Amino acid sequence: MQSLQPTSQRESVFNNEVISRFELYNSLFLTLPFYKVKDTGTLLPLFIKSCEDGVKNHETPAKLIEDFFGKYTPNTNTQDIIDLLFRFIQYIERQVVLFDAVEDASFNKLNIADEQSSLRALFLKANDDKILHEKVDQLIEDFSLRLVLTAHPTQFYPGSVLAIINDLTAAIKINDITTINQLLQQLGKTPFFNKKAPTPVDEALSLSWYLENVFYFAAANIQSGLNNLLSEYHIDPKKIIELGFWPGGDRDGNPNVHAETTLQVSKMLRQILFRCYYRDFRNIKRRITFRGVEDAMGLLQDVLYKNAFDSNLEPQDISSFIIENLNKIHDTLIKEHDGLFVDLVSNLTRKVELYRSHFASLDIRQDSRILRDVHTYCRQQKPINSLFPANYNELSEVEKIKALSFRNAKIKYADEQDSLTQDTLQTIAQIKEMQQSNGEMACHRFIISNCQQASDILQLIELFLWNGWEADELTIDFVPLFETVNDLSGAAEIMETLYTHPFYKKHLASRGGKQDIMLGFSDSTKDGGYLMANWSIFKAKVELTETAEKHNIKLAFFDGRGGPPSRGGGKTHRFYASMGKEIANKNIQLTIQGQTISSQYGSIDSAAFNIEQLINAGISSGVKEKHNVLLDKANYDTLEVMASDSYDSFLALRKHPLFLSYLETLSPLSLLSKITISSRPVKRNSGEALKLEDLRAISFVTSWSQLKQNIPGFYGIGTALKNQEKAGNWAQVEKTYQQSGYFKTIIDNCMMSMSKSDFSITEYLANDKKFGEFWKMLHQEFELSKSMLLKLAGHHSLMENYPVEKRSIAVREKIIMPLVLVQHYALEKLQHELTDEKRQAYEKLAIRTVYGIVNAGRNLA
Repeated sequence: MQSLQPTSQRESVFNNEVISRFELYNSLFLTLPFYKVKDTGTLLPLFIKSCEDGVKNHETPAKLIEDFFGKYTPNTNTQDIIDLLFRFIQYIERQVVLFDAVEDASFNKLNIADEQSSLRALFLKANDDKILHEKVDQLIEDFSLRLVLTAHPTQFYPGSVLAIINDLTAAIKINDITTINQLLQQLGKTPFFNKKAPTPVDEALSLSWYLENVFYFAAANIQSGLNNLLSEYHIDPKKIIELGFWPGGDRDGNPNVHAETTLQVSKMLRQILFRCYYRDFRNIKRRITFRGVEDAMGLLQDVLYKNAFDSNLEPQDISSFIIENLNKIHDTLIKEHDGLFVDLVSNLTRKVELYRSHFASLDIRQDSRILRDVHTYCRQQKPINSLFPANYNELSEVEKIKALSFRNAKIKYADEQDSLTQDTLQTIAQIKEMQQSNGEMACHRFIISNCQQASDILQLIELFLWNGWEADELTIDFVPLFETVNDLSGAAEIMETLYTHPFYKKHLASRGGKQDIMLGFSDSTKDGGYLMANWSIFKAKVELTETAEKHNIKLAFFDGRGGPPSRGGGKTHRFYASMGKEIANKNIQLTIQGQTISSQYGSIDSAAFNIEQLINAGISSGVKEKHNVLLDKANYDTLEVMASDSYDSFLALRKHPLFLSYLETLSPLSLLSKITISSRPVKRNSGEALKLEDLRAISFVTSWSQLKQNIPGFYGIGTALKNQEKAGNWAQVEKTYQQSGYFKTIIDNCMMSMSKSDFSITEYLANDKKFGEFWKMLHQEFELSKSMLLKLAGHHSLMENYPVEKRSIAVREKIIMPLVLVQHYALEKLQHELTDEKRQAYEKLAIRTVYGIVNAGRNLA
């Protein structure tokens, strides 16, 4: 596995390369002559200092902001104050971007591979150890990494801003002051968001920027290096990296995604890919001007150009044709031209082998409750209605499964369908069209969210058989998504039912005996709190692995939001490296979304580094196949009690009468629906009153992070640890922490989440008549969690073992602290009677602060 430079060296690099350069360019930035920003650069440092002093003195945001304007701009009216605060926000948003660019420019200097712990070292060792060599060979054969890009309302930079960031990073790398100055001016004048909310297609187009400009190169580079390494050690090269894509396919809770949307995005991904291919081919054509390759070059020129630019072309999967002709050119260059420029041809061939005609697999996702309704609708139609009893919905699960016939049928729809039913049926039919156009991998997974029973999957299969699919040609993988703590506890039993079901068993065999299972971390955290979510997922994985092994099923876990490590924005590769042999780990699949995309995969360098770390972690873990010590009785019992105590604590918080009121009043939760950064509603059942169960996990987490309290990332863990100490079981907890890499990773990421919290900003609430006691309860659990975690880790401060990351977070939090205070100021004003004009102004002010706060968190969402 790749590791970082020694801490002291990294700290020195960070101080010199990041902090110093940021301060230099920031001083340049504050003097730029932006439109309507006269004197803003001068006043902003004074405003920041006033904010810091006001927080230290526990002043309310209203008092410290009004005192500032009274002191430095005494003659301003309310509208002038709002206008100047908007300009401060604009500057701070761009300061965050500047810090990102400076940090990204130093990425390679901060992250240097340690050859002793790399894959190369592992293969070198395997060369001298026959048993290890066989194990590595088998692991490579079975291993895969799938990164799935998802659209969430915490990744909102338009393509124009992403391009500026990319160019700014490149300029900072070489200290090109002239270009940096120009780009900072461009950044200051470029809008950071759209006036209208994006459509799902807009989101897909925005996210495809990363596919085209980052992953297209980074994934191919890693695959190339891996192929060379495998060839060196006489292991056959194998495609390991796969890309997935959710925008346009994920319709769970998003009424704006339709069948036509999915088809449109599929076509868009294909066209963008072929434009990438054509761009590379033009470079080849510029260099390969020799005889003997004219025919193949001419064919490729014609087919690549048409597929890249002709919108009237009838699309087909032509990847094999492209590879065949590239291989002809390759062979001719070797035989007749001394291999001149053969590397350019090999490079494009690798990319076509990776991305074929689809670029990234488009996943379809829908809620089980919707799919049940569609199944009910279809059962009422001819000729299906004769196959089912009238009381089918009242039957037990066993009786329902027994009633399913899995017959092919062509339904004659007699009555009008609602929009969700229509979308589901059209999408099922269109998946076949997408597979014919872009290849089977273009769209081959249907994810059933909120999956609660085996019939949820089996009924969906019937929908396919009733809408144009044959049983022996069902090129679809059905993926259950288990989300809540309760669903996770019953997951293994559901899969046992499926693995033993004759039809499903036969279907799995036709799909290579492989089953993907998705585990949703965000919803389980909202449901049960941080520790219970982690522990529930761990136990579910162990049970699901055991069930799969019993039936000889190749199991791949698909972790939502990067899985349990990501709540604190933590080290995902450490989480995968810590797996024991009791958890299937040969196929790593995870969603990357929000600011995780830009922070960890925003440049070719950082994407390649993080992809390689995940591959190293997965293969190294598979070779070790260590027993997971959390399954030893003493450790297991300890975690079981701690998770239960943590859950009880979190549940008591959720049931507190002020819980939702606190979030709605003091965070921008109620305003998130007005933010034009997402096509997805903030909550399900959007026309009804707010209920916690309807609130989307991403909105729930975002609201707490805006408050700088990050409750989902720690609440209850302090109580759980304290209870163990009181019970005289502390020595056992310490032993569990020292022995289990998995538990240690959970603790590390909890501390990272807490590092992004700052209760001092809201300490003025301690005296609030309505929320004072509630705030104190939250703060008390934070302080308890902090003290207990530090005691367990043997540290003096949070993230003590990650000093560079800790410093980076501290700088970011300092940059955006004024935004948090402006947000509180605006939200407090909204609690009073206001004219419509003033209300709109304060709402807009609060909304604008959200962007910069989210961006500074980078990997929180």
